[in-house]
Amino acid sequence: MAEITLKEAQLQNGETIGYREREGGSQTVVLVHGNMTSSAHWDLALENMDERYKLYAIDLRGFGTSSYHRPIQSIKDFSDDLKEFADALGLSGFSLVGWSLGGAVCQQFCIDYPDRCSKLVLVASASTRGYPFFGSNEQGLPDPEKRLKTLDEVKRDHGKTLPVQGAYDQKNHELLRAIWDGLIYTSQKPEPERYEKYLDDMCTQRNLADVYQALNIFNISRHDNGLTKGNGEVDTIDIPVLALRGDRDLVVTERMTKELVEDFEGRVKFIEMKDCGHSPLIDDLDGLLLHMEQFLEREEQKA
Repeated sequence: MAEITLKEAQLQNGETIGYREREGGSQTVVLVHGNMTSSAHWDLALENMDERYKLYAIDLRGFGTSSYHRPIQSIKDFSDDLKEFADALGLSGFSLVGWSLGGAVCQQFCIDYPDRCSKLVLVASASTRGYPFFGSNEQGLPDPEKRLKTLDEVKRDHGKTLPVQGAYDQKNHELLRAIWDGLIYTSQKPEPERYEKYLDDMCTQRNLADVYQALNIFNISRHDNGLTKGNGEVDTIDIPVLALRGDRDLVVTERMTKELVEDFEGRVKFIEMKDCGHSPLIDDLDGLLLHMEQFLEREEQKA
């Protein structure tokens, strides 16, 4: 297996971005993680993707080993960091793979820096219309009639923000495991040692409420998402796009993915992964890598 090394890149904006680099390969792919994770959660892809790919998996600002000197205010802040990361390493013409939150970041990057990315893979991605943050009802469940609007409201939320942040602060692996077993690892689970590593990694996140609100206001569609009006910037993404979603995903709903496919107006290939939840990396690694590699290779041959 090719060597995987944890490194750091200094950005011009003063932030430090941690990343994992896999040695070898000629076709560059940058992997962008989701919320409550970091590059550590891409380990199975780093270990198992075909050796023709040169892989980088970054820690977004405020996750993993990256710094968090300035709080992010929007998904664009992550996009700008990704651009500075690519500049620091001299990367261009690469493919992007974004999982969940990372999908929103990668979409924004392709809008902001259209000449840098050649192919885009969205894995269980946040919608083009964002990811709404709902307050809780008396049972502690999300209430679709109580959409929160401000960062302060999100920070004070008793249903999701405060419990998760408390679990981070106390390094409460049992609560985090219960959350992930209930929402993400509903069928297959990582092997115990790997799962413990993931739980440790979750507790490195320093931007939970900021990320929730950035997703809440994100909207690159032409529709009003109930909180922000769309800017229509999705129309400018004209590279090949593959979107994947598990049919048992409890985090990114079927409706969110339908929004994304609709907003790309025929410019995205969508594949539904059977018996998969929000982490195809765990539920069907072989299937995920097969879909990704077939897409990346096919588009490479057409270029």
